[in-house]
Amino acid sequence: MNDTRAGSRQGEVTELGRSVGALLDAVWGDATAAATGDLDAVRAVAVRHGWLELAEHDAVDFLLAAVARLGRRACPFAIADAYVAARLLPGLAAAIAAGEVRPLVVVGGADDVLLEGAGDATHVLEVGETEVGLRAVRGRRAAPGLAVPAWHRLTLGPAERHPLADGAAEEAVAVLRLALAVRCLEAAAGAHELAVAHAGTRRQFGRPVGAFGAVQQRVASCHVEVAAARSLVGRAGRLLADGRPDGPYVAALAARLVRDGAAGVVAGAQHTLGAVGYFEEHEVPWLFRRVHADLTLLRSPGVDDASADLGGGVVARLVDAGRPLPAFDLGPAAEALRREVRDLLARHARPVCAAHPTGHDADGVRGEAAAAGLFALGWPDGLGGRAATAVEQAVVHEEMKYAGGPVDRAMSATMLIGHALLRHGTPAQQGAFLPLVREGRMAFCLGYSEPEAGSDLASLRTRAVRDGDDWVVDGQKVWTTRAHTATHVWLAVRTDPDAVPRHAGITVLLVAMDSPGITVHRHVALSGEISCTVFLDAVRVPDAARVGEVHGGWAVVADALAAERVVMGGVVATLRRHLDELVALLRRPGSPPPDDVGRDRLARLAARLQAARALVLDATQAVSDGDARIAGPVAAILGGDLAEELGRVALDLLGPGALLSAGAEGALDAGRFEAAHRLAPMYVIGGGTNDIQRGLVARGLGLPRE
Repeated sequence: MNDTRAGSRQGEVTELGRSVGALLDAVWGDATAAATGDLDAVRAVAVRHGWLELAEHDAVDFLLAAVARLGRRACPFAIADAYVAARLLPGLAAAIAAGEVRPLVVVGGADDVLLEGAGDATHVLEVGETEVGLRAVRGRRAAPGLAVPAWHRLTLGPAERHPLADGAAEEAVAVLRLALAVRCLEAAAGAHELAVAHAGTRRQFGRPVGAFGAVQQRVASCHVEVAAARSLVGRAGRLLADGRPDGPYVAALAARLVRDGAAGVVAGAQHTLGAVGYFEEHEVPWLFRRVHADLTLLRSPGVDDASADLGGGVVARLVDAGRPLPAFDLGPAAEALRREVRDLLARHARPVCAAHPTGHDADGVRGEAAAAGLFALGWPDGLGGRAATAVEQAVVHEEMKYAGGPVDRAMSATMLIGHALLRHGTPAQQGAFLPLVREGRMAFCLGYSEPEAGSDLASLRTRAVRDGDDWVVDGQKVWTTRAHTATHVWLAVRTDPDAVPRHAGITVLLVAMDSPGITVHRHVALSGEISCTVFLDAVRVPDAARVGEVHGGWAVVADALAAERVVMGGVVATLRRHLDELVALLRRPGSPPPDDVGRDRLARLAARLQAARALVLDATQAVSDGDARIAGPVAAILGGDLAEELGRVALDLLGPGALLSAGAEGALDAGRFEAAHRLAPMYVIGGGTNDIQRGLVARGLGLPRE
């Protein structure tokens, strides 16, 4: 589907969602109506407005938009069951659309099963691998409990059997699974949104509760879960709507993500709301019931991704069938660029050792990539670039990092320095440095962090004082990766110590590392990487080395950091490579298969990794749209957390061999997992710790500063 058609359809989906919401407000109300709401009235509206006719148009995306509105109101109207039944038995479609046949769909057998929305059901459709059984409802018994309206057990008549076309059962399970996940997710998201609003207005101890750091951290963590699930659910819905083969796989991943995160989101909302959200006059107790009822159904046989259901779950596809996580189709231009990069890497593949035969000739990759303009993708044609979009740049970075970072420094220079020089550099600076960046030969380091200014860059103290045509710089930079091999440092300094706000008095200088007065002390990180403390004692820097305006360095830094959203895609690509290697080891002949606990952890890991990939794309698109205020930190948080989780899972599943370094007897995959585990904390710390990133998310949601 081209961009224009896709945009038009998305607009129609959004409009349907608004319409469903407005009609539900009239006949159902908000989530507090769950105990007394009139499902018959909802059905009458559904019949009148064609909600039950969506199956005739293969409109899964429209279905999910309607289900989302139902979830926000804790309304269990069985619209997804109607959709699936009409798809599997087209002869019933007209009766379903008219409300005469009111089906529920069950994967497997329906005897003595607790069913949602069964108070007025007329039939149950049992879905098997090759056929369905249609059974009339002959009696029902309410089963009161946490779910409101109550679940039921039904007495059913004999089954009327109907054969299924190939793939029909898998599609049915995917739609049911995803619809249930959407309803659960949006109930949890509704609770989260109510909590965010409350945190901004409720005052305790003389200030809004949202100003407390603990509340901000909790709210931001919940927002990451909601944003990740919405992103992945949306992609799954579009794939199913387009009939793409990977649709059921992505639906399973999305449902698993919701299954793991929704309970924590609604719990976080309740903790933020306190007693206000505990009493049934408030919506959240009813959303709590809805979330946990749906989570129980998501874990039921035939729907749970860990069970042997139709089409298989996440681990059945990933490990048993050897299917890697599905790729995102980013359009013809981006995918053509992906193939170009893969072909280039293949031409320069070189074995590192017998145990790790997938290295590359870095000089060969660098030379050909430079000749192809890959280090200047987003630059104008006149500067040797290819005028590529942010998404296309992200594709190149992703492929390079998945291949093992053969030109990691060159790609970082492109993202973090080249972009800023294009916007803020002088013609002389551009003439001197852009060719180095374009050729992949810019050996730089970032001079941002200081002993008392890590994530809080606005607090930096390294000072530059004007002296004629020079600046005299005094201070100290820490955790400066590659400073010992850099020719230049991209240096943030304070030029106005009295500026308000703090970031207003910062200037950026591009300083030669061999300047008198610069001393470098090396330190070895947990990962084995060399990082440095850089001392600057009366270093004279010509004003010609200043990038951007005096005191205007924050804008220069912000432009460099905006491009860092693309770099995050490389982090997630590295993690995806580790997952692929982990799965390959688990699939080796003779390797013991993971037990049920291991399979469960793998399913969670895979779902979160796929969500991280989706969030990086969202953040990259936000850069293009000019608004990465929340999307960037959200993607960074999940990516960092995931790096640590992947390391722990790999060690637990692979055993002692995963703790051995490259060259050690019995080391798995040439020490990849041992090295990755030591590096993982840096993904949580580097570029602003995850705690700081959560603070950015909280403020992006409107919560006040602590």
